[in-house]
Amino acid sequence: MVLASSLFLLTLIFVIWQPKGLQIGTTAVTGAAAALLLGIVSFDDVITVTGIVWDATLAFIGIILLSMVLDEIGFFEWAAIKMAKLSGGNGNRMFVYILLLGAIVAAFFANDGAALILTPILLAKMKYLKMKPLPIFAFLMAGGFIGDSASNPLVISNLTNIVTAGYFDIGFVEYARHMFLPNLLSIIASIAVLWVYFRKEIPLTIDVDQLPEAATVIKNRTMFKLSWLFLGLLMVGYFIGDYFDLPVSLFALGGALVFLALAAHYRAAKPMMTIKAAPWQVVWFSIGLYIVVYGLKNAGLTDIIASWIEIIKTQGDAIAIIGTGFLSAIISSVMNNMPTIMIMDIAIDKVGYIGNEALVYANILGSNLGPKMTPIGSLATLLWLHVLAQKGVKIGWGEYMKVGLIITPPVLLTALLGLL
Repeated sequence: MVLASSLFLLTLIFVIWQPKGLQIGTTAVTGAAAALLLGIVSFDDVITVTGIVWDATLAFIGIILLSMVLDEIGFFEWAAIKMAKLSGGNGNRMFVYILLLGAIVAAFFANDGAALILTPILLAKMKYLKMKPLPIFAFLMAGGFIGDSASNPLVISNLTNIVTAGYFDIGFVEYARHMFLPNLLSIIASIAVLWVYFRKEIPLTIDVDQLPEAATVIKNRTMFKLSWLFLGLLMVGYFIGDYFDLPVSLFALGGALVFLALAAHYRAAKPMMTIKAAPWQVVWFSIGLYIVVYGLKNAGLTDIIASWIEIIKTQGDAIAIIGTGFLSAIISSVMNNMPTIMIMDIAIDKVGYIGNEALVYANILGSNLGPKMTPIGSLATLLWLHVLAQKGVKIGWGEYMKVGLIITPPVLLTALLGLL
């Protein structure tokens, strides 16, 4: 346990520190190689981990590629301007509309897509509107938070969802049915809590007439029109895949490649440049860190967590659901939600999936919302901070946690109540 824990902590430190530009994927893969060489994990363990995360990883690649092509077309910029114009210049209304946009993007293009694509667009528009630093901070923090807090409704909305759905063989429809109410409550609570927290920083009026007309940012009208039809067909594909028990990555990645080919045909994107620009480091980070964390499982961490869940269960269903959600949230905020979801899934499996289905969804909510308490809690937050830093906006850990520790618990509790 000491060796496995030390390697995990060392890997996480280098992921956060990134000395001399060392990328997160390189660090995670190096950590995985060290775990293998030190005997913390075996080749069989690597195969087991690959079996757990391959569908999620391929689906993630597909979702990000699709998001990147849509971004090149001007799809997300069009949506952001539409939402801003729809507010009529009312600052509070714009704040709510931007959060709703973030929730929609997170639902269909994953929380990482929201962080990578929507964040720079919102930042650019706020600077264009000459908003002051405090309102910009409020909008950015709120947008970053909703990306994770609203990433629960569909299997494709978060890597953690895909991993868990695959691990417990949960279908697309079954998952959506269980998570509809918790996600709705999460969105409502997020908007309410964020507005209360940032209400003094939100300007009463914003001159949205300075923004260009939404139609002017569309770079390829043919592909823009096709996008709506394609996204609708892709959603149908997910339901068909669920009926025939097909992996979600077949449609997420397959659909993205078809869409990329269409974009190339209509000269809306350059396939090789898009593929090269995709965040491949995130893929290596995901696989590498999962292998490192599997060493903690071998050292007995999952047995310890399973015993905690057993104790929580003796207090009744409501306490079991809320307790499991907050346990997952706390571990995620310290250890990152990517490894936490797998460790918790294995622990819940040890307790027994049948009769404990609600605990699985509580774990997902905890792993998706809990990480917002710290900057290292989720990959989406790390990406979000990286994107902002590239744009010259630096948010310190203390500054971030001051917000995250206050707004996360009430939103998570509200979402968990939807499982009761």
